[in-house]
Amino acid sequence: MSGNVKRISRRSFFKIGSGAAVAGVIGAAADAEEAAPGTSRVVLIRDKDVVGGDGVIDGERLHEMLNSAVQELFRTESSSDAWQQVVSPEDVVGVKTNVWRSLRTPKPLEEAIRTEVIGVGVSPEDVAVDDRGVRTNEVFQRATALINTRPLRIHNWSGLGTCLKNLIMFVPRPPEYHDDSCAPLGAIWKLPELEGKVKLNILVMLTPQFHGVGPHSFSKEYIWPYGGLIVGVDPVAVDATGARILQAKRDLYFGQPSPISPPAHHIELAGSRYGLGVSDPDSIDLVTLGWEDDVLI
Repeated sequence: MSGNVKRISRRSFFKIGSGAAVAGVIGAAADAEEAAPGTSRVVLIRDKDVVGGDGVIDGERLHEMLNSAVQELFRTESSSDAWQQVVSPEDVVGVKTNVWRSLRTPKPLEEAIRTEVIGVGVSPEDVAVDDRGVRTNEVFQRATALINTRPLRIHNWSGLGTCLKNLIMFVPRPPEYHDDSCAPLGAIWKLPELEGKVKLNILVMLTPQFHGVGPHSFSKEYIWPYGGLIVGVDPVAVDATGARILQAKRDLYFGQPSPISPPAHHIELAGSRYGLGVSDPDSIDLVTLGWEDDVLI
């Protein structure tokens, strides 16, 4: 994996992210509230060899990508120092994964996260990886810190399956958050049992799904070997970055503007309505590492 570090300029970011294009990807602001102030740092890391031609993931490369991204995110001298910015030895840690059968969070990534958390000093008994069982999982019930990870994919209800949406399994009745293309998803992050607990968001971009028709739609025709991870503390900035990449891929594949439908406006609303972060590219400090070909952003 290349050691290149590249900061994305405002000009290059806006090639696919300005004006009406932004509104088409993540939705225009639905109310008068402004996005949370400040700038959010996001790291996009890619390795062209992390997924083999046979679709098998190189776990060692993936672990290296994760550590490099976390180190760059927190600007530390080592990856171990960076992980100490995520959790402490006293924490009880839940790793919220996603096990959708067609495009799940890779098990090697789950194991890499678990290894690093334990390496900080967290007791193995105080670390759990779960998705659909988080509400009854004893470790998650005691959790003081959460790490949130899932693959990016098109989604019939919310436009995109994102890190923001990944917490929906924490609520007893997920359909209550499906109205208006899942606009209220940000409210989940404000629940007392969750607010402030998510310390790291990892959007898996190894083989994202950029198109589908209907609920639970999947076809290998609509994934591609992007070989990336998007890592950040701010879930809005992470998801907004992934959304722009996916939109660029759709436009390229179909040879014309092909807006995500329905618009994934839960991303913008998570910032403007619920104060969870920033979606405006001008407020995202995006750093890229590694493979640069066809980065799409």
